[in-house]
Amino acid sequence: MRWLKWIPTVLVLAIVAGFLHYTLPDRDIVRIVNTDVRRVDFGENSIFWAAPDAGSAGAVNRDVRFIEAVRPSGRPSVYRNEDTGWGWPPYFKLDSSNLQTEARDLVSTSGDPVWVALTHYGWRSEFLSIFPNAVGVRVVDGPDVRLIPWFNIVVLTLLAALAWGVGVRIRRFRRNRIDPLLEDAGEAWDDAGEAVSRKRRGIRRFFGGFFGG
Repeated sequence: MRWLKWIPTVLVLAIVAGFLHYTLPDRDIVRIVNTDVRRVDFGENSIFWAAPDAGSAGAVNRDVRFIEAVRPSGRPSVYRNEDTGWGWPPYFKLDSSNLQTEARDLVSTSGDPVWVALTHYGWRSEFLSIFPNAVGVRVVDGPDVRLIPWFNIVVLTLLAALAWGVGVRIRRFRRNRIDPLLEDAGEAWDDAGEAVSRKRRGIRRFFGGFFGG
């Protein structure tokens, strides 16, 4: 059952990986086919929706902009287009109206496609009725263009370096401070045990000599 001790570590890593996968930007190569505004009623999935646009009041339901697209494989993709404001994730997006206009201007047909790289964060879940949030769009040369996620590479590299540095300092602190204390405590315990053993032997010899006279 040695694997049980790894369960907390695996859970922490899974939570961190899920958080980063949701938060870091991703880019899809798509063809925009429509833009829309829908009235959305928020329920238990409200945590996956951004706050109202800057300057708007919060409500149980509100209008949300959507961008409808199709991937090169023909698979549909739907994105919400909401401001993130100054909250989390820190995209500081305040121009959802402008992005909606850009997306509407890039609507194309299968006969004369305009392929774009649509930057977004978040997940798409039909079961939970959640959509990734679009944060940017730009025209690309075609559906086979290769995009390198430099931003994600830099962020993950910095996080790995930070985790390594923290781990080194924790191990160093344990080696220099904790381990000596544990060794001293162990030696003190051994000395105390030895002293108790000597006293017991002395008592036994005393009573053994007294009664064995």
